[in-house]
Amino acid sequence: MNNNMQLDRNIMYKALLKKDSSFEGIFFVGVKTTGVFCRPTCTARKPKKENVDFFPSVKEALQYGYRPCKVCHPLQQNGEAPVWLKVLLKEIDEKRISKMKDYELRIRNIDPARIRRWFKKYHGMTFQSYLRLLRVNSAFGRIKHGEKVIDSAYDLGYESLSAFTDSFKKTTGFSPSKSKNKNIISVTRILTPLGPMLAGATDNGICLLEFVDRRMIETQIKRLKKLLNAEFIPGTNRHFDKLDKQIKEYFERKREDFDLPLILNGTVFQQKVWKELQKIPFGKTRSYQQQATAIGNPNAVRALAKANGDNRIAIIVPCHRVIGKDGKLVGYGGGIWRKQYLLNLEKK
Repeated sequence: MNNNMQLDRNIMYKALLKKDSSFEGIFFVGVKTTGVFCRPTCTARKPKKENVDFFPSVKEALQYGYRPCKVCHPLQQNGEAPVWLKVLLKEIDEKRISKMKDYELRIRNIDPARIRRWFKKYHGMTFQSYLRLLRVNSAFGRIKHGEKVIDSAYDLGYESLSAFTDSFKKTTGFSPSKSKNKNIISVTRILTPLGPMLAGATDNGICLLEFVDRRMIETQIKRLKKLLNAEFIPGTNRHFDKLDKQIKEYFERKREDFDLPLILNGTVFQQKVWKELQKIPFGKTRSYQQQATAIGNPNAVRALAKANGDNRIAIIVPCHRVIGKDGKLVGYGGGIWRKQYLLNLEKK
């Protein structure tokens, strides 16, 4: 068992018994009597406390000789698309498929009910709803860049202009004709060892990266809608693949700096604070007082802490590297336990 585990053994065992999904990616459980290791949410029969080992990573569980559970599949990130679905999503993206009926899924040996359940569980929508959102997202981009509304409607498979207009307005909140004066923030999920993150991007860059269970995420979304005059729609964006790749490299300790265009709209003070955050080196921490001094206003500790909390791009704009003057971990919207994890990751 790794001595660096930050959580109490009793807390982890309690989470195991409750199948607490908030601990997904935080620890793994090795069962001595069976020789397998599991996720905290595994539905298999729960072992006695004296028969378990806890590990902070899959790597360590494997190093101790445990093999992955066939019930909960701990080698697969929670919510990660299975292979059969990845192939389909790749085809949809590459061929720009805007509609797919049930019989077309069956031709590909995919059960429509199975894909519907997966999307409902991990995205809160059906597969057909997902395709509709992709169509609207695509239509918005085409219209914004000069294509006629009617051409976009028929090219994307709509049978009438009125049906397209109704669907577009219901999804975005505005009519297709107003697209040139509006923006769309495409959103997707980025999977991490600390749980899924909600990512948002426009053509200009990443504007949102937050853990989906953060309490302030709805507030941040409302602020972004107002700041960017935009609506949020699930879809693809040219920045997402690069973002996903770099986040994975960060958690694998293969990347210390990010190379991504960021959209950091805010007050002059907020932008100053966020810019200074990006100067804190990987593996280092600073106190709120040090940060306030760095921006030239040593008396603005409280205002600086608030601006840190208003940061909408976690990890890349590393507000987790700011700690209390006494060295204590305070003030992290994603949870102190995540802050501790990130700092441990960077200091190893």
